[in-house]
Amino acid sequence: MMVDKARETALKILYDINDKGAYSNISLNKYLNDQELRDIDRSFITDIVYGTMNRRLTVDYFIEKYSSIKIKKLSPWILNILRMGIYQLLFTDRIPVSAACNESVRLAKKYGHMASSKYVNAVLRNIARNKDNLQYPDKDSDLLTYLSVKYSHPQWMVEEWLKRFGEEFTEELLKANNSIPLFTVRVNTLKISKDSLAEILEKDGFEIENGKYLEEALIIKNPVSVQKMEAFKKGYFQVQDESSMLVAKVLDPKPGETVLDVCSAPGGKSTHIAQLMNNKGTVISRDIHEHKIKLIDEAKKRLGLDIIKTEVFDAVTLDDGLIEKADRVLVDAPCTGLGIIRRKPDIKWSRNSGDKKEITELQERILSTASKYVKKGGVLVYSTCTVEPEENEETVERFIKNNGDFYLEDITPLVPKTLKKESLIKGYLQLYPNIDGVDGFFISRMVRRS
Repeated sequence: MMVDKARETALKILYDINDKGAYSNISLNKYLNDQELRDIDRSFITDIVYGTMNRRLTVDYFIEKYSSIKIKKLSPWILNILRMGIYQLLFTDRIPVSAACNESVRLAKKYGHMASSKYVNAVLRNIARNKDNLQYPDKDSDLLTYLSVKYSHPQWMVEEWLKRFGEEFTEELLKANNSIPLFTVRVNTLKISKDSLAEILEKDGFEIENGKYLEEALIIKNPVSVQKMEAFKKGYFQVQDESSMLVAKVLDPKPGETVLDVCSAPGGKSTHIAQLMNNKGTVISRDIHEHKIKLIDEAKKRLGLDIIKTEVFDAVTLDDGLIEKADRVLVDAPCTGLGIIRRKPDIKWSRNSGDKKEITELQERILSTASKYVKKGGVLVYSTCTVEPEENEETVERFIKNNGDFYLEDITPLVPKTLKKESLIKGYLQLYPNIDGVDGFFISRMVRRS
């Protein structure tokens, strides 16, 4: 029996992620390189994989409700087939019920046996019949379980956010994390003007909008595989969310300076820094992994930036030869990533409540080491893609307390007026997907006393 190639590919990717511990973006890219796939298939596979990953807790809740077999007794293949099928039934409006059920049954026959396919058919048909009357946990009597199941986030995460943000903000944040993020690109102004790029993209059939906050940002409403876009190959743009672009803006590098980016892969911020420096000066881009350094090398070559010097280097280790040599240093620190869940939904399932302690210790070590490279009067920017205060303002405040020669500087002049926040005067900015419509990011700027 023939199975649908796109659904089978999505199944293999989900198996890789859920049962082999693969990263979603890496596994997805590996399978999407299949030349036999059409663009429409790639788009469908991406939606099924990210959607099923994102809604996993909700989907598993309904499997437990409508299945005669406990989840832990199901084979990984059958469980992932069920998850995909239920995601299509409950969270997509353009896939007919018959297609979602029939294709899942075909996959179950191939990856299980006749009994498996009958079981999958029974569960999916039962859910399809009841899809307009599905019962979630009661919101009034058990808010935590309701929010966790309804928006598919682990309870520990929801509980922490309820304590910190309250019910209304938390629910909005959970909703935003389940939304599809905008596909935003940064115009490479060294090669092309924003208007010219917009014109080229529109001629190629893309719908374009200006970014929300930054002059060099464009939003592509109907993106395809970026590697196939002629304008991308020519280095006219870099894919980057506006929250990430704001990091280089707050760093505010000048032509001719020496800038060090200590955790720079995959290179979005380093290439933006070089662009803002008008490709004059030196940007030292470091990462601990050699394969990630290759990504920066590819990006700088494509974008035509020759001031970036890449190096494999551990950010925790002190480089004696660079002490007080950098005008500006960027620490885009490793973090829990809880600000980018809408881009990488597997973060919800790979993190746990104990991760922050280990991560904050690493952040503090990196920040302490990196600060030694800053010249007197120089700038140190610390950023993360998380919304957790322990990793953000608390880490920065501890650093300032232990390093009296650094102080936080007002960043109001460096941030777009449309992003007015009270914290700017204190030297930092926290962005949230539900409030600001961009990735959850933290950016702070410190100066070394002369």
